[in-house]
Amino acid sequence: MKLNMATDQRIVMTLDAGGTNLKFSAIRGDKLLMEYIYVPTEADNLERCLGNVVKGFEQVKVKLPASPVAISFAFPGPADYSAGIIGDLPNLPAFRGGIALGPMLEDKFKIPVFINNDGDLFVYGEAISGFLPAVNAALEKAGSPKRYKNLFGVTLGTGFGGGIVRDGELFMGDNICAGEAWLLRNKLDANANAEEGCSIRAVRRVYAAKTGIAFDQAPKPKVIFEIGMGKVAGNKTAAIEAFHQLGEVAGDAIAQAVTLVDSLVVVGGGVSGASPLFLQPLVDAMNDFYHKPGGDLRRLVQQAFNFEDAAQRAAFLKGDKREIVVPGSNRKIAYDPMPRTAVGMSRLGTSEAVAIGAYAFALAQLAR
Repeated sequence: MKLNMATDQRIVMTLDAGGTNLKFSAIRGDKLLMEYIYVPTEADNLERCLGNVVKGFEQVKVKLPASPVAISFAFPGPADYSAGIIGDLPNLPAFRGGIALGPMLEDKFKIPVFINNDGDLFVYGEAISGFLPAVNAALEKAGSPKRYKNLFGVTLGTGFGGGIVRDGELFMGDNICAGEAWLLRNKLDANANAEEGCSIRAVRRVYAAKTGIAFDQAPKPKVIFEIGMGKVAGNKTAAIEAFHQLGEVAGDAIAQAVTLVDSLVVVGGGVSGASPLFLQPLVDAMNDFYHKPGGDLRRLVQQAFNFEDAAQRAAFLKGDKREIVVPGSNRKIAYDPMPRTAVGMSRLGTSEAVAIGAYAFALAQLAR
């Protein structure tokens, strides 16, 4: 059943949960109904944290023009999302031993509750109303017959989240563990996972190492980015290298995923504002080569293009259109022998993409 979100009048309450703040809102159609409501997470105290989750949804509900049909939101894993049970969370230490958060909220609000991974919902939102339709619209405007149906996405922030949308549907896997980008191999440290090379702590760690300061003295990534752009004082070379390494690790991890899912790629998360320093190194890593006996081999079958760069975007949209003759006839058919993918930044903003993804996921589950 295909949903027409733009005209759907049902309301779903949403939440984007982080280690510091709980960010509440509500969606109707494919639009936010209100400004975000922020409530402290209080991650080290389970009773207060659960109380704040309830409090946030209560504050949203009283502002709504009609009763909500569901609650749908992002919460960190590990979790049994289908059962609404949250497991042992590194960033929320109060959650230990399995907390039935979904059933608790169903008991409180008397409506269905759906919980999912933030990376999954981010990509789902971008596939519905963000990057995926934006690329297809650009292809149509350019007169290209090519269209994309699949999207892989990552969020760069405290962690390295990921998600997969296949043919318009959120792909979750048999254990709801699909798209776990953080556990892909780290190109620059084969003994570590990718998250250790493309997260907030990775940027700070590299900057600290390059400048000879302690990790806890390293600025936040936003400041490191401003140093790299020459806007504030600091070690510009170290700042640029910190984000270059983030791009290289993220790009190689994304290439591992694209090898399997063959899709467009969208990037979001708290570090995404630094894309001028990491996006091209990310794309370069995807276009890198294996160096093997007998000669080099392209990292990907597809060529990756930086969709935020005007020249690369134009080349991606143009492709390699040509006509070939059908053997034994005078008939010609169109042919584009260039397999390609585009990598771009979130068109919605990470929080709004997560909210729209949560909304769409709830409606899809209610239709079953």
